[in-house]
Amino acid sequence: MVALAKTLTQDRAADLSIEGVSHVFALQGQTLPVLDDVSLRVEAGEFIALLGPSGCGKSTLLRLVAGLEQPTEGRVLVDGATVVGPHPARTLMFQDPTLCPWRTVRGNAELGPQARGPRARSVQRVDAALSLVGLTEFATAYPHQLSGGMAQRAALARALVNEPSLLLLDEPLGKLDSLTRLTMQRELVRLWQTGDFTALLVTHDVEEALLMATRIVVFSDRPARVKAEFVVDRPYPRHRDDSELIRLRGEILQMLGIEA
Repeated sequence: MVALAKTLTQDRAADLSIEGVSHVFALQGQTLPVLDDVSLRVEAGEFIALLGPSGCGKSTLLRLVAGLEQPTEGRVLVDGATVVGPHPARTLMFQDPTLCPWRTVRGNAELGPQARGPRARSVQRVDAALSLVGLTEFATAYPHQLSGGMAQRAALARALVNEPSLLLLDEPLGKLDSLTRLTMQRELVRLWQTGDFTALLVTHDVEEALLMATRIVVFSDRPARVKAEFVVDRPYPRHRDDSELIRLRGEILQMLGIEA
């Protein structure tokens, strides 16, 4: 399993610095502040969860880190270099799998290498990604033949083929049923442990954050500011009845203005 992961990943995970980032949207001649002076340091190999009220700006922050937009103020640096645009090493995975319906599972996984040219194509990398997510036997299946969880696994394989040093997860499990969601939570943690990438997860689920992340960052209402950080120093696999996780859950819910 480790050998397969090393086939896919780079020599080291990325470190991330978000420095004084503010962002504003222009809507019908009006300005809508979304992020307000956000600063965050993420060490290489961390698994960070971002929590906060719906619509506060968490997903916007992921888009800035991915390089899909530029911040109104401040800067985002990955491995010390300012992010000025998208890069395959910063892979963003969404709530919806967004698979191409006319391509097989393998065909979807091959999209990244094919877009980067002949030198980037690697049958070995695609095979390794499908094996890691447990879809080797479904390589010739089409998206309409997959369950919701399998479709998300296919999307994850497509992300891993790009050899991400920074994996950005925008509520990727939000639409799954509870049992599939628990399984995928464990799978993502396993892949993070066996691979060599930094993970940044946006979620609304406090328990999900506690089960997966090494550190949780709580944001305020929009425009988002960093309100608090919590280190989750518990071994994996984690269990929801862990007394320390229960204590942290109460503190985080209180921080979010919700009774535990």
